[in-house]
Amino acid sequence: MPSRKFADGEVVMGRWPGSVLYYEVQVTSYDDVAHLYTVKYKDGTELALKESDIRSQSSFKHRKSQSSSSSPSRRSSSRSRSRSRSPGRPAKGRRRSASQSREHKDDKKKTVQETSLALPVFVLFKPSENNTKRYNGEPESTEKNDTSCIILEQKLKPDLEMKHVLEQYSLRSRKDDKKKEEIYSEKKTFVAVKPIEKVPSKTKEMEFGGRIGTFMMIFFLPATVFYLLLMCKQDDPSLLNFPPLPALESLWEWRVFGVFVLWFFLQAVFYLLPIGKVVEGLPLSNGRKLQYRINGFYAFLLTAAAIGVLLYFQFELHYLYEHFMQFAVSAAAFSLALSIYLYVRSLKAPEEELAPGGNSGYFIYDFFIGHELNPRIGSFDLKYFCELRPGLIGWVVINLAMLLAEMKIHNLSVPSLSMILVNSFQLLYVVDALWNEEAVLTTMDITHDGFGFMLAFGDLVWVPFVYSLQAFYLVGHPTAITWPVAAAITVLNCIGYYIFRSANSQKNNFRRNPADPTLANLKFIPTATGKGLLVTGWWGFVRHPNYLGDIIMALAWSLPCGFNHILPYFYVIYFICLLVHREARDEHHCKQKYGLAWERYCQRVPYRIFPYIY
Repeated sequence: MPSRKFADGEVVMGRWPGSVLYYEVQVTSYDDVAHLYTVKYKDGTELALKESDIRSQSSFKHRKSQSSSSSPSRRSSSRSRSRSRSPGRPAKGRRRSASQSREHKDDKKKTVQETSLALPVFVLFKPSENNTKRYNGEPESTEKNDTSCIILEQKLKPDLEMKHVLEQYSLRSRKDDKKKEEIYSEKKTFVAVKPIEKVPSKTKEMEFGGRIGTFMMIFFLPATVFYLLLMCKQDDPSLLNFPPLPALESLWEWRVFGVFVLWFFLQAVFYLLPIGKVVEGLPLSNGRKLQYRINGFYAFLLTAAAIGVLLYFQFELHYLYEHFMQFAVSAAAFSLALSIYLYVRSLKAPEEELAPGGNSGYFIYDFFIGHELNPRIGSFDLKYFCELRPGLIGWVVINLAMLLAEMKIHNLSVPSLSMILVNSFQLLYVVDALWNEEAVLTTMDITHDGFGFMLAFGDLVWVPFVYSLQAFYLVGHPTAITWPVAAAITVLNCIGYYIFRSANSQKNNFRRNPADPTLANLKFIPTATGKGLLVTGWWGFVRHPNYLGDIIMALAWSLPCGFNHILPYFYVIYFICLLVHREARDEHHCKQKYGLAWERYCQRVPYRIFPYIY
């Protein structure tokens, strides 16, 4: 095993990924498995670098050529020389040997190369600006309403960077054209640097209570789902009225399990249809970009057509309501089997394909979080498919089944106003998610979390069976509301949806094209990564305005159920806890990624989700 060269806490020069620029960094840790150093830049950014991309500070000091370091006898004789003669020039009649000439030339080339490495900041920004502060997340003006900084960094090429440095900081006389041409020919071999391939290191910071917490959640999450469904079936769904446990044989039916499996593979067929555009996701740790087919909305339309055909032939869709608990058990069993398959296959996955958050080396933790980041069978991305298809579209189908069950059980010719509101609000939410399917590629679920029990159970069980809790509750506990109350709840939902959609659109448009003229009025804080942190619009109001809109909509979904019981408000209570926890995770990752720029952003936007509260 090779020994490490640099110690923890040592200040060295680290190369910025994908460029020839070196910056002063401090070594914080070393991964013995991946042989990578974790270094911290001055602005707080932490990156993993190979040993070959780190150099000691002493290697950047200018070296003197051999010709200038003459012997004592030569120094004494040089005093009698003419002042116009260069100290490195040999006396008349003396010819320098060929080996000395080559050494002189090579040594001076190294000096030019080292000089270009030691002056990287002038390449990234205009010399007239306070470049050091801007790189460290401290620009002259904290806010900017143009995108020149970001566009400049994206367009600069290594060759142009080297040319700029050589023109301004070359130690060579500009009259020496021949030697200058030699330098330009030599620099091609110097700047042709292969981008760093980051290999995920072991997960050091474990979430959700670590091994013990994740072990308990594997049992706690299914128990919570079953408890909520049993409570909704009771005439008095009070918290103190614990429901009786059903017989185990009543929880399982192979026919129900077969229907669920059929539903899963029907959505898989819709996913594989060659319709919709194909887009690229964000770059992975090795620089590769995966391709995704965006056809979730088409899958929704095909599903709606299939449901319409079933209803036309008088298929009893309220069958879902009558066997709701059995469907939940079937979905839980399927998600558990899928999670086991995902973990087993992840053991053979290459190191660079593992999830940064699920590579702890502990079975329970990695099984829960997800060991592999993007498990695929050919071009079929399992995580991306489960994120929006079976569970989200299934949520709408379940709501429709509850609406029909309400009409049948209570002998209604039309659904109740409360049921219509719940179905309409949640249908809008699902259609919006499928219409803006491409936006999910930038979420933490896709870019950071692996695909394990947490996401498998969440996508296939928690979303369809917990998010439909209001509709399920209204079947057994009808609630009458007046038209003015319905209008007020509708306005509240529209406000939440407007905040949610406009904030997400603002963020996504800025990520895709910061130079969009429609975004010219937005101000941002530049960061060392080349990205900007918005400080105007919704993102200058609170740090997570999309979460605020989500919570307002969640409240609007629960209000049609009245105030007789707290059970239908479980969703909004859970959602607040979920988003507060997710916000804490976002804060942690952003602080590591953006360093001092993120601290400046937090000072500019002090409230996280709720303005003037939190």
